[in-house]
Amino acid sequence: MATKQPAMSPSDLPVEVVLDRATGRRRAEADELLAMFGEISGEQPAVWAGRIIGFGEVEYRYESGHGGREPRLAFAPGPTQHTIYLPEHFSERWPDLMAELGKHRASKVCLYLTRLTDVDRSVLRRLLERSLAETRTQER
Repeated sequence: MATKQPAMSPSDLPVEVVLDRATGRRRAEADELLAMFGEISGEQPAVWAGRIIGFGEVEYRYESGHGGREPRLAFAPGPTQHTIYLPEHFSERWPDLMAELGKHRASKVCLYLTRLTDVDRSVLRRLLERSLAETRTQER
């Protein structure tokens, strides 16, 4: 019997398929995010879980023993917003950057941007760089 791939794993799905889920101006913003993430990470993009564009890879393991793989940097373009995946509790840990970022919503590990034009791109870049630096020094 074949072993089932974990939901959060890279696939052979073309990145363009995921980018095309965003249309109009949001599609152009997705292209900009793709370029920014690639430049910051120095990695090639891969589609994870069928909808997330990830750059690089990190293995993690919790104290409970549960572990897996995830991209070092990742985002998901969509028809109404872009979702950027960041380290747990990023907004509480990095309030300086969040205060300067511009219009956004945040959850435990996700940053939601309706329009890229509503945020300061240099602050977004610093947020991504800080996130990448953390994943490179801290294996969970």
